[in-house]
Amino acid sequence: MSSSQPDAEAMTRRFREVAERVLDALLDDAPEWALDLGDTRGAARLSDHSADADVRRVGVLTDALGSLDEIDADLIPEGDLVDLEVLRTRVSADLWHTAELRPHTWDPLLHSPGEALHALLERDTLPLPERLSALAARCAALPDYLATARSRLSEGPGMPRVHVETALAQAEGARTMLLSDVPALAAKEPSAASEVEPAREAALAAVEEYTAWLRGRLEDATADPRLGERDFAAQLWYTLDSELSPEALLVRAESDLLATEEAIAEAAAEYQGTPRRRGQVAEVLSALADENATGADTVRPVCADALAHLDGRVRELDMVTVHDDPVRIVPMPESRRGISVAYCDPPARLPAPPSTDASGAVVPSPPDPRLREQPTLIAVSPPPADWPAERRESFLREYNGCMLRNLMVHEAVPGHALQLAHAARHTGGTRVGNVLLSGTFVEGWAVYAEEAMARHGWSGDRRENLALRLVQLKMRLRMILNAILDVRLHTGDLTESEAIALLTQRGHQEEGEAVGKWRRAQLTSAQLSTYYVGYAEVGDISRDLAAARPSLTERQRHDAMLAHGSPPPRHLRTLLGL
Repeated sequence: MSSSQPDAEAMTRRFREVAERVLDALLDDAPEWALDLGDTRGAARLSDHSADADVRRVGVLTDALGSLDEIDADLIPEGDLVDLEVLRTRVSADLWHTAELRPHTWDPLLHSPGEALHALLERDTLPLPERLSALAARCAALPDYLATARSRLSEGPGMPRVHVETALAQAEGARTMLLSDVPALAAKEPSAASEVEPAREAALAAVEEYTAWLRGRLEDATADPRLGERDFAAQLWYTLDSELSPEALLVRAESDLLATEEAIAEAAAEYQGTPRRRGQVAEVLSALADENATGADTVRPVCADALAHLDGRVRELDMVTVHDDPVRIVPMPESRRGISVAYCDPPARLPAPPSTDASGAVVPSPPDPRLREQPTLIAVSPPPADWPAERRESFLREYNGCMLRNLMVHEAVPGHALQLAHAARHTGGTRVGNVLLSGTFVEGWAVYAEEAMARHGWSGDRRENLALRLVQLKMRLRMILNAILDVRLHTGDLTESEAIALLTQRGHQEEGEAVGKWRRAQLTSAQLSTYYVGYAEVGDISRDLAAARPSLTERQRHDAMLAHGSPPPRHLRTLLGL
């Protein structure tokens, strides 16, 4: 035994203790997020967004960074080193958001009352009596929570109109929950009525008061949703966990846009069996929309059929291990609409807190296999009811049956649902890998999965396969344009008309999709860039792993890439020895 080994063992033990304390502090500070992960210790509480809480939060995060900085990275194992870096980035990002960006003073979406209720209504993480008790407690806390929201939003620099409009729509979704969903759940346990009903009534009154307050500020909501160059660069840094600057990202994306335009032009010509000509891509995509038309009532059934097909197809191709965890297509709750068309909501994945052995070493707890009995939910949003008929029709042409097949590749199998099922089985030295997921890796894998599925084909039918390839390339155009839109909006002076023209002309998007994407770009920052950057980095990892280990089958290679949770791609390289 080398003389340095005891020091390494002691440092590893120390890091794991520090990491778990920091994680517990993060989870305690955000009980809604913690409950989504499966940590029920704060199920009866709501986050404190008061100014005093921000002061305390800055102190806790500063102390956490100090504790992490005391860890000697040379003395801990590789997996723990990745956890250290991931945790340090998250704490630094939270500190920057709290002390500098201060979004709780200008973004009403961060105070959305629906998020207080959603996990307790949608998931049976707790036994029903405890669930209803926690729901009653959160309902009772909503009046103070929303009073704090009004106070913080009043002290800030002003709210962007698009944020207020979206927050109003989500608040209406929370009102629906309180009017129907909460009573429906409470009816399953009549003895809880005396606790739940008064709290529900108080919460409903508070949501209605908050909604009226927001509506009264619509005319004055004139703040610019753009972050500006400095704040966007920081947001991009923390979101991507990459040194890629906005300028470099824009140059790379615009180059890839040209290459993808060439690829989709070739695919359109092959689909028609004719030479390339001007306007051919738009013509072919329009024909596909006509041939695969959907309606507001048929979107979910088409998605469900596509999911069933993909489950069998991916197994048949032996692309990657497909676990038998259940996946279900559901309508997107009203309280979560207004930003994206679809999302993947996995069940709680957090293992129990670790224990210690006789020597005092931290011993991780494995994920509870019972959690995998709950389904992953793929939520799909219909076109907004307040859209004019022409725009709703445009939206449904965008999400035609062929495009919905590709959407299910991204959201379900072999995309998000499958990747997150693998991640749920990851056990590391700490729970960092179970708690902190890299959006760059998660979205990057899903876009990479689209390309892999298109390469293999939907079935044995050549024309079906060419159609999937075409919509996958259209989605690749969209992904690249997402990044361009993200950077140009938040660091420049891109106008709505310029953005819509870019998306409809070079991205071949329907007007309804383009309008929704312009809205999403204003409501978020840096998230739209995760698809493009993640795809590039995950694709590079797959290529390099295949070159480094040529004996691996495709399934073995993909399983290896998915075996480490959802770390930032640069750290996955380290874990794979690349």
